[in-house]
Amino acid sequence: MCGIIGIVGKKPVAPLLLDGLKRLEYRGYDSAGIATLVNGNIDRRRAEGRLANLATLLEGKPIAGTIGIGHTRWATHGVPSEKNAHPHATGKVAVVHNGIIENFQELRDELAAHGNKFETETDTEVVVHLVTRYLNDGLPPKEAVAATLQRLQGAFALVLIFSGHHDLMIGARLGSPLAIGYGDGEMYFGSDALALAPLTQRICYLEEGDWAVVSDRQATIYDTAGQTVDRRVVETALSGAMIGKGNYRHFMLKEIFEQPTVIGDTMHAVLNPAERTITLPKLPIDLATVPRVSISACGTAYYAGLVGKYWIERLARVPVEIDVASEFRYRNMPMVEGGLALFISQSGETMDTLSALRYARDQKQHIVSVVNVPESTIARESHGVLRTLAGPEIGVASTKAFTTQLTVLAAFAIAFGRARGTLPAAAAADLTGALAEVPSRTAEVLARAADIAKIAEQLVEARDVLYLGRGTSFPIALEGALKLKEISYIHAEGYAAGEMKHGPIALIDEAVPVIVIAPGNDPLFEKTASNVQEVIARGGRVIFISDADGIGRLERQAKPAATIEMPRVDPFVAPILYSIPVQLLAYHTAVLKGTDVDQPRNLAKSVTVE
Repeated sequence: MCGIIGIVGKKPVAPLLLDGLKRLEYRGYDSAGIATLVNGNIDRRRAEGRLANLATLLEGKPIAGTIGIGHTRWATHGVPSEKNAHPHATGKVAVVHNGIIENFQELRDELAAHGNKFETETDTEVVVHLVTRYLNDGLPPKEAVAATLQRLQGAFALVLIFSGHHDLMIGARLGSPLAIGYGDGEMYFGSDALALAPLTQRICYLEEGDWAVVSDRQATIYDTAGQTVDRRVVETALSGAMIGKGNYRHFMLKEIFEQPTVIGDTMHAVLNPAERTITLPKLPIDLATVPRVSISACGTAYYAGLVGKYWIERLARVPVEIDVASEFRYRNMPMVEGGLALFISQSGETMDTLSALRYARDQKQHIVSVVNVPESTIARESHGVLRTLAGPEIGVASTKAFTTQLTVLAAFAIAFGRARGTLPAAAAADLTGALAEVPSRTAEVLARAADIAKIAEQLVEARDVLYLGRGTSFPIALEGALKLKEISYIHAEGYAAGEMKHGPIALIDEAVPVIVIAPGNDPLFEKTASNVQEVIARGGRVIFISDADGIGRLERQAKPAATIEMPRVDPFVAPILYSIPVQLLAYHTAVLKGTDVDQPRNLAKSVTVE
């Protein structure tokens, strides 16, 4: 996850910017930089690698100025390098950016046709060129930014400074978090309140689509329609955990809402949206020669692996076995020579998964791990690592770690299929394009969180809840049931929808809510719809999660108790997107029941014992 800090101050800001970036190091980064105004002109210092490199550069080449922006970057568009590091700038404006500009290629082509010269490989550079073009057309900075925001598509946070304007900074958010800090004659922007912790206790969190014009004493906030709005300024305890929660009641909710950002960060570490291709990090094996894949994981990570099994078998045409890690090595299974063993863990320290890894290594397998912590034991003991860039996940019930695991596995399956020649280039490009849209579609789902919270009221009094899905929706049904069990303590089970008539249908009555996951354009939709009719015919209360087309088709046959309308996406990426409403249903049900959402009883975040 990239990090942002901005300061409109009274004293030299370079040391404060550097300190703020240090507090954001936990998010992960591969380059860093700052920009300030010196005598009305933009001055920058950028360095590849650790913040120590930037600090050393600043010692040798100090930078003055009382207004400035800083950034830690995790490479998405373009390799880690000083050239691609933020801030990006022209002579008139400098910007730092978190997230993805989805339509950057279209904008880049348009700007290039007008004579703009691009120096980097990043999507961010189109922002500075677009703002500069509007400034050259005579618009003031505020209007130039407003016009630019109307052109941008994606999930992003932006902070900009302008040459000749020592008392002006503008920030905007769409799908990526951004906060304003209020000081004594100073004002701040931060992607994370931790960056602002020593500077101020007064924080305002911008809401979706907000943008703000900041001087040294005030902030004027606008909504997407350009109307001024009031946003609550809250007092924070500088050293307390509440800083990390921002405006959210629980870490879990905060982490659910971080998903557009972290999915984008994870995806764009391996995805080139301009060419619609996937480039994996170096792995210890030629994927074209892999005879068999074995996946092992625990809990939520296991369900991510189950979706991965569907994807890999479908796209790469390689047989995949998947095991709960705690059972894997005790089967004493023979493993095919030259096989690939894939292990999934948020923490990289899960003991059952680590033990399974060591068994597979002893069986001469090629070991690849999907982990969120690159320094973890599982990562260190693997031959290759596929990183998830979820950042710290505090809530015990996994949310953003799960969707970033799915994102990595989707990219891996596409690359696997291309390496084996089983996935044509055109089909791979289509799937990669669908994957690139997920962050913004995720933000659309989160915009409906209030509606999902109302539906959760139907679950509060339930003693049992069933989740149904087919194909890749089946693991999401399993994950939805696990989430509800973990944090609300309601008994819930996930089933393959086709298995209902083989036993579970005996449980159906009006007291048992049935949550059905069924994208309308999924090839198995009609079969799932038939199962739903069977449930409704027996008095079951169905909560149906689908797109508008799917909901309309079902309602012509049977009437569910409630529906959650999803954006229409390619069925390939639907498991990532459809994870969001089941997370929100579990969260809001738990809140209504008054349970300890972030630290549910008997559970720990990282299970390091067998």
